[in-house]
Amino acid sequence: MSAEKWICNVCDYLYDPAKGDPESGVVPGTAFAELDEEWLCPDCGARKVSFSLQETTAS
Repeated sequence: MSAEKWICNVCDYLYDPAKGDPESGVVPGTAFAELDEEWLCPDCGARKVSFSLQETTAS
């Protein structure tokens, strides 16, 4: 399972594959790349192309 988190460039919604998007029928463990191209941001309705990989910082 991918641990990469993706952030919406429109509203800053964070897609976490560990949580999925149950309200949209996306089960936990679904990698961002596996999301249907028609999937929309649950907060603002932006398309998948409006997301970018969240930068991670080393602690």
